[in-house]
Amino acid sequence: MAADTDHGAAVVAAVARVADRIADERAYLTDLDSAIGDADHGANLDRGFRAAVEQVDALDDPTPEEAVQTVGTALISEVGGAAGPLYGGGLMRAAGQLSDGITAESTVAFAEAYLDSVRDRGDARVGQKTMVDALVPAVHTYKKSIEEDDLDPLAALAKAVDACRRGVAFTVPIRAEKGRASYLGWRSVGHPDPGATSTLFLAEELLAAAAAALDREVPTDLDATAPAPPGADGDRDGDPDRDGAATADAADTADEGGS
Repeated sequence: MAADTDHGAAVVAAVARVADRIADERAYLTDLDSAIGDADHGANLDRGFRAAVEQVDALDDPTPEEAVQTVGTALISEVGGAAGPLYGGGLMRAAGQLSDGITAESTVAFAEAYLDSVRDRGDARVGQKTMVDALVPAVHTYKKSIEEDDLDPLAALAKAVDACRRGVAFTVPIRAEKGRASYLGWRSVGHPDPGATSTLFLAEELLAAAAAALDREVPTDLDATAPAPPGADGDRDGDPDRDGAATADAADTADEGGS
């Protein structure tokens, strides 16, 4: 992020943008969660981010670390079910990576710490129809784009959002193995995971907030990201053995690059 950008204020603005998006998508997230969960994901996240906005707005010239810690605390306190500890706990673990400001290096470390927290708390891996399916390709793509492809952070984030979108698509044709959705068995197939979907909404708004903070347009002329994970195009044949093997391969590949 540019040297003349107020990093703390940029985080506060990003939180407000995310909260507005979650409020707009509350009914949609509720519909998704009604199909395979408790029907409370939209309401819970909306309540949590509303509280987060109030609490960060009350801070006096916060640093990025302080703002993110505050959001994490609010989400843990206000969001029910598993989402609060997953989203909020991830932010609280990752916040320290921003202690020296927002840079390409610190945001990579932040993303990796957030992913590690979500995987640890949820005991989840790629292919189980959770938010991890969206996070792993996003974090892997962001890290690779900066460290290997030498892209600037905004371009890298745009590619990460595209990878996150593919991760959400990947959850549609697979069977849930975690949470209440897992009780449905193969009936969970055909529905996107609500947590992966809300993760995409957050990522999209972070991208828009970063572009606004830098006074730049969101990059749209990037090369395509890596091929979508198995099943993301809906071409699975329903064979549990083949699908399981494909998921394991995808998990191994993504986990090698995403952690």
